[in-house]
Amino acid sequence: MKFGVTQNFECAYLPEESERLLVLIEEQFTPEQSYELLLSAGFRRSGEQIYRPHCEHCQACQSLRLMVEKFKPSRSQKRIWAHNQDITVTISHSNKPEYYTLYENYITERHADGSMFPPSEEQYLSFLCQLRAKQLFFEFHLEQKLVAVAVTDEVSDALSALYTFFDPTLSSRSLGTFAILTQIQHAKTSNKEFMYLGYQIDACDKMNYKSKFYPHQRFLNNKWQEFTKKTA
Repeated sequence: MKFGVTQNFECAYLPEESERLLVLIEEQFTPEQSYELLLSAGFRRSGEQIYRPHCEHCQACQSLRLMVEKFKPSRSQKRIWAHNQDITVTISHSNKPEYYTLYENYITERHADGSMFPPSEEQYLSFLCQLRAKQLFFEFHLEQKLVAVAVTDEVSDALSALYTFFDPTLSSRSLGTFAILTQIQHAKTSNKEFMYLGYQIDACDKMNYKSKFYPHQRFLNNKWQEFTKKTA
């Protein structure tokens, strides 16, 4: 495989820092094979682009994954799971037009200060939809109303949570956490070894929720290192 390094640009998560990426530019294997190998090496995807942070003086972005069979929900995660049992979960294998309406509302209400604002259908499709792997769209319905969607990539040994968006008026339900728990449960029943959650950034409030799932592994110094903590 061949890679390129981007120029430095302003970090989207730590404003005082700059950022650069290591990006896949030529593949040795099929797109799906390349994607699976690179997930295991700490990479992530956005649309068709596969990348990994490659900053000179910062290692704040750490790829995080769960060992599916080892995962133990905390007491608060158990409460969130129990609180949302009135939600019906189904899985679609293709994008649906009604997803975008929910996505647009979510970005406008929750991330108007972020790089994905203002949302557009073109941006939505280029970010979430791709041909590298089988995609799963977890649909969450409350009283027959679509209230959340979790977009997930599936490879032979893992699921990779790409993005979750939900009705912002239901923030008290912690639907983001419930979506992760749902995906972990599906990974277990599908005999997957890992559940990738993307990049953990301890200093960024919007990105550090992943660290609450234990035990987990982080990709540090080119190897996966396990972090354990008693559940609370």
